[in-house]
Amino acid sequence: MKLPIFIADAFTAKAFRGNPAAVCLLENKLDEDLHQKIAKEMNLSETAFIRKLHPNDNFTQKNVNSTLTFVTMSGELKARKEEDGIVLDLPLYPAHPQKLHEVEDLIKTAIGDTLVQDVRYSPDTKKLLVRLSDTYNRSFLESLTVNTENLLQVKTTGKVKGLILTLKGEPGGPTQAFDFYSRYFTPWNGVAEDPVTGSAHAVLSSYWSEQLGKKDLHAFQCSNRGGELTMSLRSDGRVDIKGGAALVLEGTLTA
Repeated sequence: MKLPIFIADAFTAKAFRGNPAAVCLLENKLDEDLHQKIAKEMNLSETAFIRKLHPNDNFTQKNVNSTLTFVTMSGELKARKEEDGIVLDLPLYPAHPQKLHEVEDLIKTAIGDTLVQDVRYSPDTKKLLVRLSDTYNRSFLESLTVNTENLLQVKTTGKVKGLILTLKGEPGGPTQAFDFYSRYFTPWNGVAEDPVTGSAHAVLSSYWSEQLGKKDLHAFQCSNRGGELTMSLRSDGRVDIKGGAALVLEGTLTA
């Protein structure tokens, strides 16, 4: 069996930054076990498998549509190309106030005595959003050591599947201004820290739009690889999340 496979870095204009993801093109359906083995072999936070919906579809035929629609296990995912990046059309996931005492053990396990300003929870995505104190800056978030190894031992009854740490952005100056910064951790899904993730920003954009009174937001995810995203909230309850992309590897997977 030979399968075309690519590795692309998303939410960046340069290779070796942003979120690395493998994309495998399938002519026929594979067993789920083989999906998992391929993903483990790639050892990236995301491995996507794209399969034809119709036998006559052709991966090599140039697509003239500006928008592509992918039918996924979570529903339709639409992506469109613009001159300065690729736009993902995602649901806008609200994050509701969360009582601190219910998740205090989890937060303390993750970040110790770091000061917390707000805690929200997104039931749709099972993501816990923790806003750090405004007394901290970007460099603090970037250098913060997060204990993900022990998070799986904290009893959350399956309620939390992702931890978002976020911080209000700083005004412009010698560096580019961002509305907010973030980092994302999901050891419950086998990924200690996700370099950059669109789904977390579908939660973050809802929260920071409310906090800042803005519909258009500019963010930076402070992982080691870093990632830059722009978000535009829409009136239909969805959000456009835009970022760059760089293709870094193209090859054939043999198995």
